[in-house]
Amino acid sequence: MMKTLFGATVGLGAIAAATSAFAADLPVRKGPYTKAPPAVVATVYDWSGFYIGANAGGGSSRDCWNLVSVGGVAVNPAANREGCSGGGGAAVGGQVGFRYQTANWVFGVEAQGDWANFKGTNRNLILPNVSDRSRTNGFGLFTGQVGYAFDNILGYVKGGAAVVGDRYDTFTTGTNVMLDRANTTRWGATIGAGLEYGFAPNWSVGVEYDHIFLGNKNLNFVAAAGQPAMTHRIKQDVDIGLVRLNYKFGPGFGMMH
Repeated sequence: MMKTLFGATVGLGAIAAATSAFAADLPVRKGPYTKAPPAVVATVYDWSGFYIGANAGGGSSRDCWNLVSVGGVAVNPAANREGCSGGGGAAVGGQVGFRYQTANWVFGVEAQGDWANFKGTNRNLILPNVSDRSRTNGFGLFTGQVGYAFDNILGYVKGGAAVVGDRYDTFTTGTNVMLDRANTTRWGATIGAGLEYGFAPNWSVGVEYDHIFLGNKNLNFVAAAGQPAMTHRIKQDVDIGLVRLNYKFGPGFGMMH
């Protein structure tokens, strides 16, 4: 009887020891079971899409005159420098374009048109009793853009073609009587840079600087009565500073993991 009781006690002890060792090998779970947290998703500004906007600011046009001929008689332009005028004024207009963003890089194309009033006058260095007046009435820019975005802040450079509408005239210095004039449309090249801030999902505001290279052009001036007068070679460069407001069509924000 004692042997049987002793054997049962030893057997129970062995089972208890084995059960304790097995339980020690199991992982310990604390608290209730929960799902893994979802992946973190960041919201970033998206510059892709079509946009339309308005701009306003000012600029200046530098026009340097050289006399080429008088009454059909040619002269040496290099020896007949008439001086330069640096006229400034206001500009206002609009722009339309498209941008595509990949990672932080932004690429785009844009067309812009502005009314302008850049005008200046200089006294003719050859004929002191005559003054030359230059006026830029408007300009258009057709450009490509490359930019880099820091979320809702975009910096970019641009370049392409430009067209400018000008009017030139000469008048007597003392009495302001118009002697002759010329109107022209000039094509050239432009480069520029800008900084834009997206302050709402589809709205952005920015500043931009552009320079227009127009080179030299011979212009035949016509007198008030309509007969040909003098021919002037005029070299022109334009500088423009603008504040811009754009509205972009499509979602203003994208998701990034």
